[in-house]
Amino acid sequence: MKPETHPGAFGALSEDFCRYEASSVAVLPIPYDGTSTWMKGADMGPQALLDASANMELYDIETDSEMFRCGIVTMKPVHCPDDPELMVGAVTERAESLVKDGKFVVGVGGEHSVSVGLVRAVAERFPDLSVLQLDAHADTREAYEGSRFNHACVMSRIGEICPYVQAGIRSMDASEVNGLNRNRIFFAHEIIRGSNVVPKLIRELTQDVYITIDLDVLDPSIMPSTGTPEPGGLDWYDLLGLLEPVIMERNVVGMDVTELLPNPVNRAPDFLAAKLIYRILSMIFAQKGGNRNDQK
Repeated sequence: MKPETHPGAFGALSEDFCRYEASSVAVLPIPYDGTSTWMKGADMGPQALLDASANMELYDIETDSEMFRCGIVTMKPVHCPDDPELMVGAVTERAESLVKDGKFVVGVGGEHSVSVGLVRAVAERFPDLSVLQLDAHADTREAYEGSRFNHACVMSRIGEICPYVQAGIRSMDASEVNGLNRNRIFFAHEIIRGSNVVPKLIRELTQDVYITIDLDVLDPSIMPSTGTPEPGGLDWYDLLGLLEPVIMERNVVGMDVTELLPNPVNRAPDFLAAKLIYRILSMIFAQKGGNRNDQK
């Protein structure tokens, strides 16, 4: 049976560029916010991001490309049970079918716990996978508020699937410190103060990489619309400057963007989140050689 799609949702693309069969990328909205522990509303993030994406210019200056010509299909949102473990199972099932069909999956959360199901699905196709986590929070608790699948435990669950590297971290509980792999965590202050962390970070990644981005990795001055905004975050060019060499030197095979908590009074963060996805896709597909503007 043909998967249910949400025609043209991401980027407001015409039918020629969002047909399932012809699309290289599948955007999977996951409107789940069952375990957030402060401000709620991340379940509204996927739709806010999709709405904002309709206002993007689709030519990418830095890669001189129009990545959308590779095809971006937006899927119907995952129906998420309240229980976080069941939600992870539902996400895995939906993502598995997309990966089997050869799609580059972009998960759009929802809270960060949705990433576990996405990584599970991608790891089945790429057994040597590693994950690059971009986040303000370590998220390595074994359990939190009675659940092993709480958003505060997402990297512990991902660590049961594959190795991971953390960047942008600037908040954690004391109980998490002893379990850190110091070779695989790069704190926000190290990045912002000019330490040359990128070569070390890349060395810790396998060839096939999945990128998970909690939007609170960005400073609240440009990304206030998250459930737990932490001061001292990266800016737009800090984040992209870290990602670009990873994309150049490794094979990025999937990604997600999570934790957008939209504020109807300030829509700019919704647009930033949408633009971030498109900017990263433009870099990835320029590397793959499939989206040069001169092919149009």
